[in-house]
Amino acid sequence: MKERKADTTRMERLALLTEAWAALASTLDLSEGLRRVCRILTRRLGDWCVVDLLREPGRLDRVSVVHRTPEVLPPGRYEGRLPPVPEDAVGPLPRVLRGAGPLLLTDIPPPSQAVNPLHARQLELFHQLEARSAIVSPLRARREVLGALTVSRTDPCHPFTEEDVPLVEDLVRGLAIQVDNARLHQETQHIAERFQRALLPALPEIGHLQMAARYAPSRTTAQVGGDWYDCFVLPKGDTVLVIGDVTGHDLQAAVAMSALRHMLRGIAVDRQEPPGDVLRRLDMANHTLYQNATATCIYALIKGEEQGPWWLEHASAGHLPPLLTTREGDTRYLEGGGGGLLLGMHPELPRPTGRDPLPAHSTLLLFTDGLIERHGESLSHGQTRLRQHTAALARAPLDVFCDELVGGLVTDGTDDIALLALRPTP
Repeated sequence: MKERKADTTRMERLALLTEAWAALASTLDLSEGLRRVCRILTRRLGDWCVVDLLREPGRLDRVSVVHRTPEVLPPGRYEGRLPPVPEDAVGPLPRVLRGAGPLLLTDIPPPSQAVNPLHARQLELFHQLEARSAIVSPLRARREVLGALTVSRTDPCHPFTEEDVPLVEDLVRGLAIQVDNARLHQETQHIAERFQRALLPALPEIGHLQMAARYAPSRTTAQVGGDWYDCFVLPKGDTVLVIGDVTGHDLQAAVAMSALRHMLRGIAVDRQEPPGDVLRRLDMANHTLYQNATATCIYALIKGEEQGPWWLEHASAGHLPPLLTTREGDTRYLEGGGGGLLLGMHPELPRPTGRDPLPAHSTLLLFTDGLIERHGESLSHGQTRLRQHTAALARAPLDVFCDELVGGLVTDGTDDIALLALRPTP
């Protein structure tokens, strides 16, 4: 009978470990993953649970506080920055963060007996959430303490005991590895995004042309991508607008994107030809130097005097057409530049140049497909939705226009997004 009970206990503990590890692995958002873990622990092990993470040496953030009864936690009251970790490591939380633990606490003193500010915050939490016992365990991976997990019980008749410590230790050991992996992913994603943004240009200041651009990286990958935009002024005075997307989502795509952007700048400045001819020359250079790189691209010129009228000359290499929205909210896609084949497919193919008027105070939008594509939905649905959004934002300031498009249209964030908007104003 005792053996059967021991086997049942072992199975229950294994199930708890498996469920907690799966909860953290189910999302790339570290804070959300830790909240999911804490919900499991408050349902199956303790009454409330807290996770504190070291963001850098001595800097501690409380990222998750979960109670079995959520109503007792005022929203956002306990999360946030904590006092610095003291050098003397006095108090259970500082001791754990300095490498001790896990620690079993069964005799919790009042906040008045705190010996440092961090200890005081911990004792205040124990007091306010009526802790009667607790286990504080370090999140340790690769010989580095990443933070601490505290799980507590409020029932004095059912406190934590020494028998519970190995379970929490096993649990936290697995969590720490996943926390470390999640943090490495976030750091890599941050570096990739910074690298991608460094490849994108600052927009020129042109008095009669308002301009705004946005780049939003994919939230589901840590790799750089091939989406890009560009804008510059030619020696003759025409303003160039470019949007493009290199096939692939890795470092090679980013390198190809950077190469295409600089080749296009050189060809455009040197030749100052119609957009179709410039794209054909770019395609030939790309095919010669980067034979395996394919990309979509729009190359466009804004022509006209400072007071207008203005018109757009543009050509496309397999890219989605520009969208024009008038001040009155009328919208249409500018198909005159032709969809054409992607760069890298047929460099000898002639590319037509379209020509469209740009009314004063209208908004011209160039964008990559990540702005409108949704899984399981046709591209035409996404294009219609974009027209509806731009019509509603026709009179909004251009920065608001761009921010609202990204915030209102992007749902899953599985692809990078680049957009470039221009508004002529006499």
